[in-house]
Formats: sequence, structure tokens, C-alpha cells
Amino acid sequence: MKMAKLALLNVKNGFRNYLSLVISQAFTILVLYNFQNIIYSGAFEVLGTRNREYIEILVQMVSFVLGCFMFFFIWYSTNVFLTRRKKEIGIYVFMGLSNERIGQMYMMETLLIGLASLALGLCLGMLSAGLFQMVLLAISDLSVEIQFRPGLKPVGITAAVYLGIYLIFMVKGYLSIAKSSVISMITASKQNEAVKQGRGLLAVKAIVGVCILGFGYSLALKEGRGEVMANAFAAVVLVTVGVYLLFGGMVPAAFQAAAGNKRFLYRKQRVLWINSMVFRLKKNYRTYAIVCILLLCSVTALATGFAMKGRYDDIIRFEHTYTFQLLSRMADLDGEARKAIEEGDEIIASSHIPILFLTDPDGDEKGGEKYAVLSYSRLQALGEAMGMEIPFPKPAEDELFKVSHPVLLSLITDRTHEEVRIGGRTFWQVGETDIPYLGYLQERMNYYVVNDQVYGQLLLLGEENYLYNYRIGDLSHFSQAKSRLDRLVGGQEKGATARVAIDPRSNELDWIKVLYSICVFMFMVFILAGGSIMFMKLCHDGFEERERYQVLANLGVEEKVLKRAAAMELGTAYGLVFLVMAVSSFFSVGALGKMMFTNLLGVNLASLGCVWLVFFIAYLASVQAYGKMP
Repeated sequence: MKMAKLALLNVKNGFRNYLSLVISQAFTILVLYNFQNIIYSGAFEVLGTRNREYIEILVQMVSFVLGCFMFFFIWYSTNVFLTRRKKEIGIYVFMGLSNERIGQMYMMETLLIGLASLALGLCLGMLSAGLFQMVLLAISDLSVEIQFRPGLKPVGITAAVYLGIYLIFMVKGYLSIAKSSVISMITASKQNEAVKQGRGLLAVKAIVGVCILGFGYSLALKEGRGEVMANAFAAVVLVTVGVYLLFGGMVPAAFQAAAGNKRFLYRKQRVLWINSMVFRLKKNYRTYAIVCILLLCSVTALATGFAMKGRYDDIIRFEHTYTFQLLSRMADLDGEARKAIEEGDEIIASSHIPILFLTDPDGDEKGGEKYAVLSYSRLQALGEAMGMEIPFPKPAEDELFKVSHPVLLSLITDRTHEEVRIGGRTFWQVGETDIPYLGYLQERMNYYVVNDQVYGQLLLLGEENYLYNYRIGDLSHFSQAKSRLDRLVGGQEKGATARVAIDPRSNELDWIKVLYSICVFMFMVFILAGGSIMFMKLCHDGFEERERYQVLANLGVEEKVLKRAAAMELGTAYGLVFLVMAVSSFFSVGALGKMMFTNLLGVNLASLGCVWLVFFIAYLASVQAYGKMP
């Protein structure tokens, strides 16, 4: 029989064994195709060049991450299935086939499976492309025309990426078979992934792992200024290493200690699964650590998306606090400005405040750093007019607080006890607020609030201007009101008055909403991937456990007892990964919340609930698969 025909027959007869591999790889292809398709669909052309470029960069970054994930996922899944097939492949040696010929047959089988995965993934991707765009744009809250026509370029890119990765591991499998002995292939399913370790080494790894993990957690929540980015990067590295050592040291050591406690071991049939769990941890700790980190990244990605969405909403509300603003040297411009705006438009909110502009001659080489000073009592009056609170008491003689603007992400989490020099005097910054007292203009400069006495002392050092703020109710008359204000400003002395108008149709930050939806998709993809990897690994373990369960059943152990023991072993595996990930997520999401000035506890708990649900479904499927082993 020819190799091609034998390979086709093997695939046909064992397709059920390959089905989970085909479906899981088809899913990764579907996701990668849809992200590529949305770039070349032209759906974001209406958002403008800047937004489109931002979105394309984001999607390409996500595609790179998905490509990296696809690489490791194909590596892992093909290794698992190769290990399961090696015993069967080893039998072909006794039939007179050489290792090279068997390797060629394996390559043909693997190629057929890869092509089937690619075809299924691309077909499902093309069918779901329109739905994917609809959901993505619905989450993003964007009004964009949906493109249902699949493109050839996304197909070519997706196929090239997948086949390039897949061929690497197809060749790797061939070389593994070609260089393997008959004994190693027949016993492949019983070979450990890790060398047996003594208790001393496990204890060292456990202590080091806990210390590294604890240090990483502390860095994640540490507040600071310029060192925040370095702390965040160090925390990511330390938590990754700590989780790996935790699963490779502390967890196996704890289960070995439990197995050595006879009183604990022989109660409630624990002896049926504790020792097996110790053995599995020696084999699977790398997989558990990888899945834990993957899920931690997914939870953090979702929190990032919600934080970005929250900050976007804050920025939009901030910028649209006022529709029009006038900054003038004239102290009596309010009446004329109101008359120009109220020709057909009702002013629903307004405020005004004097601002003292100063220049620090030591600030830089181009004329000094410019900043502005506000009087506490005048700001308090503006706040009462606009329904805005002042979160700080009246500053002392040597104190001030800063009025800033919301940002997407800040690397400065400690904003107190900062020294500020104004007019040759030193002040201590007691706090900072991003309440939009001055609206859009609050983004243009540093504003500091001092008490009235200090403000009066500083008047001689700078120039006092007057800010007039107005918000209109009927935004459909925005253009007409803007034109009338322009005529008012143009009729005055040159440079005496400046006008700011916030267009309600502006979409300069719409790329942030797309980022939010991408984070949601990344979260869903990675938690499904994590659940799939755990399911595949534990099903592979169930395949190895077939003989042990058969022996126990022949010895008279009841079927329900065996199923309970399997359920406890599987539940412990899923539970350990979930517990370590959940604890770590509180620190990673907490650190993100500090940098984005957002409380993300609710998002964190909701994301953990989603992960738990996926794990619970995978757990039930694993128990079902184990139940068929004896």
C-alpha cells in the first residue's frame, strides 16, 4: 500500500482523535483571518486618516500576538497528538517500515489535518466576517458601514502565517520519528516531561518562587513617579517567573507532603488520586504555569479595555464640559459673548474666572516654562455655578493643588508632596484633580490653585486674563454660533481674545473605542484557548490513565468511586490554575487601575467569573472523557 493511501486511511479511521485538534486550530485561524479582514475591508475609512492608522496599528499588534499564540498552540497541540500516536507508529517498525518511511507517512497525515484545519478555519472566517465586524463595531459604538465581502489578501496572509508555522512542526515531528527508537516510541506516552526532583530541590524552588512572586506583587502596587514603568516591567517578569516556580516547586512539594501524611491520604479515598496528582504535577507543571499566565494576560487585557473605555468617556465628558470658551484680556466680555451665542441657542450653563499667567525664567531655554495660577475662592465660585465640588480645603501659604486633565495612562501614581516653584517661591503640591473646571483649556497648560492672599501677591509677576465658558443646549446650531463668535473675536483688537469651540461631531479618539472592543475579543479568545489547552492536556492524561483505571476496576473498585477520584484529580488541576491566576490578577489589575485612575475591582471579579465558567465547562467535559477510560 502506498504511503499516501495509508496516511489517508489513517486520517479517515482516526479522525475522531484529530477532531479536537482540527477544531481548535480552525478557531485560531478564524480569529486571525477576521482581524486581518477588518484591516483590508475599508470599514474604518470614514473615521479619518488618523483614527484609521491608529486602528490598523492596534489590529496589527493584536495579529502579531495572535500569531505568537498560534505558534505555541500548534507546538503544544501537535506534540500532544504526536505523543499519543507514537505507540501506534512504533508498531509499524515491526511491519518492516523504516523510521524515515514512517516519518513521511506522519508528515502526510499531519499535512492533511493541517489543510483540513485551514480550510475549515477560512470557511468559518469568511462566513463570520460580517458578524465579527458587526459585533466589533457594536461594542465600539461606531456608526460604520459593514463590509460583508471577504477579501483575498486576508486569506493569503492568514494561510501564509498558519502554514509557515504548521510546516515547522510537521518537519519537527518527522525528525522526532526518524531519530526515535522502537522502545522510545512505544513507551512515549509514559515518559515524563520533567526529571524526578527531590524534596530539597522542590523546597528551594518553592521558597524562591514565593519570594519572587511576593516581590513582583509588591512592585505591581507600589506607587511612584518616574520609576513606575520600570516597576511594572519588573513585576511582569517576576510574576511570570514566580508562577512557574510556584507550579514547579511549592505545589508539588505541598502534594508530596499530603501524600506522606497517612491519616490524610487514606481518608475519603484520597489515595486513589493524590499520588496520581503528584505524578501529574511533575509532568504538567509547565503547562499549568503557561495556562495560568495566559489567563492572567486575558483578564488584564479585559481590564485594560474597560479602563480605556472609562477613560475615553471621562475625556469626552471633560472636553465637552463647555461648547465655547473665550480667553480675553477684557474683563467685561460676558454680555457681548452671550448675545452672540444666544441668537437661537439657549445657554444652559456658563462660568467665568480670572487666570494669572506666569512664566518661570528657569523653566527651559526657549523663554521659560509657562503655567497659570487660580484663586481658590474664584474657583470655588465657578464650581458652585457649574455644580462641581472642590476636593481640597483652602491651601495654606506654602501649599497648592494642581488642576489637570484626565489621561489614558499615567506613569505617575504618587501625586503628593511634590515641590513646585512659582514666582521664585517654593510650594508643596498637596493633591491633584481632573474635575473639568476650565474644560478643554485645562489640557493646554499647568494650572495651580493657591489661596487668595498668595494670588494677590503673585499678580504683580504675571498677566491676568479672563476665561468665559458657555455650554449650549441645541448642538445643531453649533456652526452658526461658532461663526457669530468668530465675528465678535475678529472685531476686537488683534490678539486680545481667543476662541475655543468643541465640535460635538469630533471623532479624534474613536480609536480608543476600537481598542476596547479588541481587548474584549482578546479576552474571549485567550480564555477559550486556556480552557482548550487544559482540556487537551487532561484528556491526554486520561488516555494514559486507561490502564490504571482498568486495573483498579478489575480489583473491584466501584465505578462511582473511580469517577469521584477522577473528578477530584481534575478539579484540583483546574482549581490550582484558577486560584493562582485569580490571586495574581488582583495585583495586576490593581496596578493597572492605579495607573489609569479607575476602580477595576468589578471588572476583575466579572472576568474571573467568565474564566471560572469556561473552566467549569472544560472540567465537566474532562470528567466525561475520564469516565470513558476504564
